[in-house]
Formats: sequence, C-alpha cells, structure tokens
Amino acid sequence: MIALKPQKGHLLIAEPSIIGDVSFNRSVVLLAAHNDEGSIGFILNKPLSFRLHELVPEITRSFKIYNGGPVEQDNLYFIHRVPQLISNSIEISNGIYWGGDFDVLTVLLNDGTIKNSDIKFFLGYSGWDTLQLDKELQSNSWIVSENTYKSKVIRKAASSFWKEKMVEFGGDYLLWSNAPENPNLN
Repeated sequence: MIALKPQKGHLLIAEPSIIGDVSFNRSVVLLAAHNDEGSIGFILNKPLSFRLHELVPEITRSFKIYNGGPVEQDNLYFIHRVPQLISNSIEISNGIYWGGDFDVLTVLLNDGTIKNSDIKFFLGYSGWDTLQLDKELQSNSWIVSENTYKSKVIRKAASSFWKEKMVEFGGDYLLWSNAPENPNLN
C-alpha cells in the first residue's frame, strides 16, 4: 500500500493497533482541514445515542448525531453536500462542505428540503497540533486514504465503514476486519 500524505478531504483510518482508545478505536475520520497549523477532522462512524431535535429544540425533524472527536464535545458541527442552500459554507473537497448559516439550515431541515443523505452532524471534532498528526502517522496509528466516495461519504453506513476499509486494504488487514472490537472477547 502506498503511504499518502494527509490532505484536506482525505480519510484517516485507525490502525487496528489503536485498541482501548475510546475516541479513535476503529474510527474513520474525514480531514476537514490540514495545514502547517494543524489538522481538524470529524469521525464519520461513531453515532451517538441521541438525535438533533433533542439538542436543538427548534429543529423538529430527527437526525443522527455522531461523535466528531474528543475536542469541544459541547459544540455542534456539520458537513453537507448542499452549499447552494446553506450560505457561508466552507468547501472541504469533493463536493463536501463544512458549516454555514445555522438559521437557514434550521428552516431547511424543518421543511424537509435537506435530507439525511445530504448532511451529517457531530458533537466535537478531532484536532491535531502542528506536528501531532505526523507523529501519529510515524507511529502507525493511522492509514491515510483518498476519499473515493466523494460527497457520498456522508451516506456511508457507520457500523460497517471501518471494516469495509480493512477489507479494501487486504493482506493482514483482512484478519482485523472480522476480529471483535474488544480482543478479550475473542
């Protein structure tokens, strides 16, 4: 497998060796920003047990919320595929956008204009200081992967995403794709 350098829009796939890390064990992270100052990403495959309308009473429809990472878990973030509807969005890459006007978003969610397949919500984010991610990559904590799903990554099934990536990588990773999350249960 060719080692890629991380870039905005790439995926970080947790190595199977990250065991016991509550936030990152079996995580798939979308890098929303990566530059000389550090990196920001959102964990795509860790759904939480509550819904958006439970946190934001103005929103009447039900949307899943994901654990975006261990930083600022009291803040709500979102990525989406509809920048033409949500002003002030920032393009990540491949038709995926981050944030935007929340008042406009609330109206669009409530009237059904924006569907679950268009948007993903997160509490918190994953963040790395300037050289922190580089050190984690050198210690083989992550595999950098291109986002071949483009904007459809928003719709990926959380429960099988990490396992799918292990199968895609093949070789020794195939063994991990069927291993229990907690190796003590093996």
